[in-house]
Amino acid sequence: MTETTSTVSGSASSHAYGELISGLRSAFRSGRTRPYEWRRAQLEGLLRMLDENEDELVRAVQGDLGRPEIEAFSADVGTVRVEIKHTLKHFASWMKPRKVSLPVTTMPGKGRVVPEPLGVALVIAPWNYPIQLLVLPMAAALAAGNCVVAKPSELAPASSAVLAQLIPRYLDDKAVAVVEGGVSDTTALLEQRFDHIFFTGSTRVGQVVMEAAAKHLTPVTLELGGKSPTIVAADADIDVAAHRIVWGKCLNAGQTCIAPDYVLAEASIRDALVDKMIATIGEYYGPDPKKSPSFGRIINRNHVARLQQLLTNHGGTLATGGDVDLDERYVAPTILVDPDPSSQVMQEEIFGPILPVLSVEGIDDAVDFVVERPKPLALYVFSSSRDTVEDVLLRTSSGGACVNHCVMHILPSDLPFGGVGPSGMGAYHGQRGFDTFSHLKSVLYKPQKPDPKILYPPYTSFKQKLVHKVF
Repeated sequence: MTETTSTVSGSASSHAYGELISGLRSAFRSGRTRPYEWRRAQLEGLLRMLDENEDELVRAVQGDLGRPEIEAFSADVGTVRVEIKHTLKHFASWMKPRKVSLPVTTMPGKGRVVPEPLGVALVIAPWNYPIQLLVLPMAAALAAGNCVVAKPSELAPASSAVLAQLIPRYLDDKAVAVVEGGVSDTTALLEQRFDHIFFTGSTRVGQVVMEAAAKHLTPVTLELGGKSPTIVAADADIDVAAHRIVWGKCLNAGQTCIAPDYVLAEASIRDALVDKMIATIGEYYGPDPKKSPSFGRIINRNHVARLQQLLTNHGGTLATGGDVDLDERYVAPTILVDPDPSSQVMQEEIFGPILPVLSVEGIDDAVDFVVERPKPLALYVFSSSRDTVEDVLLRTSSGGACVNHCVMHILPSDLPFGGVGPSGMGAYHGQRGFDTFSHLKSVLYKPQKPDPKILYPPYTSFKQKLVHKVF
């Protein structure tokens, strides 16, 4: 496959995509992607791509999202670089067959779990972290020995264009293809048969992806979202909680799937927490966050209008912010106090810098509020009491959790990242990503001798007694 066919732009036909997948499948069947050396070369290629084009990648993210340079670099280049280096260090051991112990019924023999690549994987990325959320799953799929079709988001056009330009220069274009385009292109791609589909995005679109995958019985990993709660106990360090919650909420102007979506604060400290968060917004972004180079922008006017709609009829009190500028794609850091739980802002994932803060009488009430709603992608709890923390973690379910901080739990490579229920299925990062794109094949090795006759007919009373003793 030439470079011109490894990058597909515009509304290609379903037939064209079929030919593209067929070419990748032929490459996979040739055994091209299985050797350790090939896999390592692809990972090193991704690393070189990030290193040699850092400025161009950062500018693309800034162009799409107006994100501060430090956020654009750290989230979309630096984080990916660290993860790929971790994979390069460990994936040789992940490739090896994994020994398992055997029961007496299968002795003599040996048991192994053998990781094998699945085939051709489709990775569909969102717009909010357009480099990270395409390249990280790609790295896992390549480390596992797969061919990959990469679909960057059309809502981040600058990032999509630079990825489409760079990936064929650094990776094997007979095994990796980039497809640009909009909804029609993604729909046409999903008509094809893949061996795994990895999707990051909204729950609604995740349902569409899963439905399309079901027609081919294709396994899926769905990294979705939801309303990630933050519980603040009365014994929490309010200053620390305020700084970390505001940082987690305003990172990328709130367009983060694991951003704190709302806060449940014990009533005795609610006002103090709100006051401290208002002060923290001023500390971070000055008296006019719109002028701050440290505060980003919303991806497009449609999403600004959506957020503006959330600021109406919420039934609460506007504590700070609320300013919206459609032309500038700006929504101010905003805190709403005690909005109506049935209001739109409390029913939909916010995905912007709007933070509802609700009072609860105690931790039990906070837990009840969380468990009565769909399982979130992340949960945050701030408390000085280990018993309180463990109680919250025990009684709630979430894709991941972080204690006394926000967002940071996605950074350790050995902590799998993924959702549960409506917030997603499957996980990746570190070895879990490698395993996601692998079939873990169980293999039992038996010697030809001895060949005990106990298993075979005729079944005598002696054999029956012996079998009962063994089992």
